[in-house]
Amino acid sequence: MPRKRRITRVGLSDGPLEVDGYVRVSTEEQAREGLSLIFQEDRIRAYCGLYDLRLVRIARDAGVSAKTLERDGLAAVLDDLRQGRVDGVVILKLDRLTRRLRDWSDLIDEFFSDKAGRRLFSVNDSIDTRSPSGRMVLNMIMTVAQWEREEIAYRTATALQGKIARGERCGRIRFGYRLAPDGRTLIPNPREQAAIAFMRQWEAQGKTYREMAAMLEELGIETKEAGSIWRPGAIHRILSRPIA
Repeated sequence: MPRKRRITRVGLSDGPLEVDGYVRVSTEEQAREGLSLIFQEDRIRAYCGLYDLRLVRIARDAGVSAKTLERDGLAAVLDDLRQGRVDGVVILKLDRLTRRLRDWSDLIDEFFSDKAGRRLFSVNDSIDTRSPSGRMVLNMIMTVAQWEREEIAYRTATALQGKIARGERCGRIRFGYRLAPDGRTLIPNPREQAAIAFMRQWEAQGKTYREMAAMLEELGIETKEAGSIWRPGAIHRILSRPIA
């Protein structure tokens, strides 16, 4: 086990900094971008050699998304940082650690702030938090990245709503409709539209979604997936959609 290092006032030991490397890839990313673990490791080793960082080890998370910090490889790196066994961590890109601004806020507060004293090095992003400017750039990049993700999500939702308004298929075929011969446009399904009319009538009468589910079952009205049972949540989603 690496020795516990002496930490100075600013959180660094004398001599070259000792760092962990961290690599992560999900199956989807590996297929799309070719960000293989070996490629990331090679870049990290080259970076450490160039900037006089002593690489203690490289932790891996293979086939794991960045939606949570609960990852075995990352947990080992964070434990090394907490225990003072290393001075920092080197990654290829910021999104190898996380894509969520809230997680970044926690990581920066606990590890990479000036007070916390640990250092983050991101090869592709040219980030070195040993300097105040490096920490400022890290915060700015993560804020912009979060804004971009929210903007993309907004534009996607707007585009999908536009397709729905035009009566075009958008993902799974919604209850109440069937696919037209052109394979793109949705047209009303009379049987399912009648079922929706029943639901709206019952809703006006104050029936609960659970009561409606039982009534639909009693009437023998099938769900979109024949053989499955009606659930209150499904009825809520159907009735929450705009009336065409």
